[in-house]
Amino acid sequence: MDAAPFLERDEELAALWQTLRSVERERRGRVALVAGEAGVGKSELLRRFREQAERSARFLWAACEPLHTPRPLGPLLDIAEVVGGELEAKVAAGAAPHDVAVTILRELAGQRPTVMVMEDVHWADEATLDVLRLVMRRVERVPALIVTSLRHEQMGRTHPLRLLLGELPRSRFVTRLDIACLSRDAVTALATPAAVDPDVLYARTGGNPFFVTEAIAAATDGVPETVRDAVLARAARLSEPARALIDAVAVIPHSTEVWLLETLAEVPPACLEECLASGMLKPAGDAVAFRHELARLAVQESLPPDRKVALNRRALAGLLAAPDGVRDLARLAHHAEEAGDADAVCRYAPAAASRAAVLGAHREAAAQYERALRFSDGMPADERADIFECHWRECFVTGLYEDAIVSLQRGLAHHRAAADRLKEGDLLRALSQTVWCAGGARASKDGALAAVTLLESLPMGAELARAYAHLAAVFNDDDDRDPAIAWGERALELAERLQDRETMLHALATVGAVQLDAGDPQGEEKLRLALATAKREALHEQAGRTYTLAAAATVRRRAGTLARGYVHDGRAYCSDHGLELYRLYLLAYQARLDFDQGRWNEAVEGAIAVLRVPRPSTVPRINALVILGLSRARRGDPEHLPPLEEAMALAEPTGELQRIGPAAAALAEARWLAGDEQGVHDITAAALELALQRRSAWMAGELADWRRRVGIVEPVPDVAAPPYAAHLAGDPARAAELWTELGCPYEAALARAEADEEPSVRQGLEVLHRLGARQTAAVIARQQRRRGARRLPRGPRQSARANAPGLTARQLDVLVLLAQGLRNADIADRLFLSEKTVDHHVSAILRKRDAPNRGHAAATALRLGLLEGAGA
Repeated sequence: MDAAPFLERDEELAALWQTLRSVERERRGRVALVAGEAGVGKSELLRRFREQAERSARFLWAACEPLHTPRPLGPLLDIAEVVGGELEAKVAAGAAPHDVAVTILRELAGQRPTVMVMEDVHWADEATLDVLRLVMRRVERVPALIVTSLRHEQMGRTHPLRLLLGELPRSRFVTRLDIACLSRDAVTALATPAAVDPDVLYARTGGNPFFVTEAIAAATDGVPETVRDAVLARAARLSEPARALIDAVAVIPHSTEVWLLETLAEVPPACLEECLASGMLKPAGDAVAFRHELARLAVQESLPPDRKVALNRRALAGLLAAPDGVRDLARLAHHAEEAGDADAVCRYAPAAASRAAVLGAHREAAAQYERALRFSDGMPADERADIFECHWRECFVTGLYEDAIVSLQRGLAHHRAAADRLKEGDLLRALSQTVWCAGGARASKDGALAAVTLLESLPMGAELARAYAHLAAVFNDDDDRDPAIAWGERALELAERLQDRETMLHALATVGAVQLDAGDPQGEEKLRLALATAKREALHEQAGRTYTLAAAATVRRRAGTLARGYVHDGRAYCSDHGLELYRLYLLAYQARLDFDQGRWNEAVEGAIAVLRVPRPSTVPRINALVILGLSRARRGDPEHLPPLEEAMALAEPTGELQRIGPAAAALAEARWLAGDEQGVHDITAAALELALQRRSAWMAGELADWRRRVGIVEPVPDVAAPPYAAHLAGDPARAAELWTELGCPYEAALARAEADEEPSVRQGLEVLHRLGARQTAAVIARQQRRRGARRLPRGPRQSARANAPGLTARQLDVLVLLAQGLRNADIADRLFLSEKTVDHHVSAILRKRDAPNRGHAAATALRLGLLEGAGA
């Protein structure tokens, strides 16, 4: 795109300048996210920005590589080489992401503002993303602008970058720039001087600047059908030696060092000059690279298979003979696979995986182990079994449970065939743990018991201690307290005898969580001890698990202040140490805490962030679906049932109260709001029985309270938590006081609104309206009017609705976000709808408001006060 006029990018360039000026003026850091499809001109925009801003700020530049499996911290090597000193030493030594991030922040804390650019972060390895997350979260402390470019189309629903972006605050410290393709007018301006039909060009390229300029530069009759045709037509104009050099560069992702190029293609220096002059290649420090990744892929895909294999074999040999003697394991594994060299893959992929795991890049480690397994047929059986186990561990940490289960089962089959009963028992325990996370609670318990039975028949060792600790966790997950404590104490005793610190902390945290959930103050003491010890001894996974257990117990007990501390500190700790599995749980508990304390906007944001990473672990997903469905139900949204029904479908097969209870209670509330009394009875009967069996104070109380609301007369559960017990005993005023003390405004308002005294009812309804619980307020008001109440508040939306006849509650929510300038895709993400559904809502709003465009509709809505109180 740099050969073409810089069309339709002035606003984006001005936005980057304005952001940098804010950093200079306030001495506080900012983040700019530059997003767009491949070839849209993100790199050119950033290059122009650098050209204009280099006198005002120092620039540090890095780019992520499109390797099949990225190098851990690979992009940061570019920055480290420029900066030198402590950062270069830490990156070279493979320091933990937290240490690298702290060093980068120190580097950014100078007097002169720094712009740190990282291109193509959709290709970043997990360790790099951990560093980036930490730097972004703390960038306000330093005078720096962090700029990243990314492609949304490269990010699937499970991509780790989605979670990183979802957690970024929507504030003035984060600028989001979506780079659009060129308009028809801009394409016409480029095509006319080249005597190309602009309409045909626009139709075939969609306005993508790279496609447009490559098609024009090909100088063929007409316009090539695809960009591949354009790139290859351009390459065909080079001399034969230059084309050979282009082929060689095409097999190396990102860039090719000059010394490596000499190994790949024995061509005179003039050929390199020809490729650079043609615009096909560009200098990249001590290397060369294609001007665009699409061009490299087009050339690579055009290579005959035998030539592609031969070039990758040369690349492998060249990298092994690197002048500095450093072997880049990830690149070696990549080219070994491309060359079809099974021995080399099995040599370098496991080593690359091990290094990635040490750096916290667990997703990359899993991919490297998977690569090794694809070529492992000739590997000795014991070594292959070890790779299966390593692959399981990395898949488990990253939430890839289905892949983890397959690898465990294959490793387990090997050890059974080899009659290695100790290893068989240990893998049965690991399989039970993984199956539980994937939602197979019953199978998990069976597996845990089988592991203990097998290992108890062998001499006692660390494997049996781990099995005891895991079985305690399984009973805790099932809310079965007595056996959870019994197995936990047995694990503690054996682990202490064996001096197995990690298993000791695992068991101590489980017992502490069980006791805390039962209201025993000793539980918190155990959790704090386990947490402090795990952190002091750098047992990061145990610390993350302890934070998660403590957050789960305190959120469930509505212990807001205590829960907030565990959730806040736990999320920071898990982010710092790359513990994605536990960070996702804590994100879900944060959303539930926000929801219980009346911060519904924040809760829905958090829930959607969880649902954007649909890992098979059902507990976070059920929590998120419940929040989303209940927030819609309370507002009167007709689309509330799908998430609640999905939550119940996930929960019911597990048989576990911690999954079934919240889903059943949420569906019960939705049925009550819809006037479906029989539905409340049916959905709560089995769940309440289970809650009473487990003597779960909060779950039993909540389920019994919904049954009371539809007239089911039952004894008050003796285990019910105090607020529910007061309400069930007919004392809503006391219940409201207790809920207020706990910081739960919705439950307090509901209790007040159901009292007999009109002042209390009015107060409760006012709070419900303020929270945005339109449907709840309407149900309560109808009930109270039937009992003779008068002059009840009708809520802030009534006057607005009078000004907006025909707009549904969901259309008002869409209008709120439309008025904020969000695109339909962003609105769909925010409200967890399909983009097509949002399109229909926007069309209906424009039609009903007789508005010619979105801006006019938003302005009219603001003028009439339609947005007041919306979007709660």
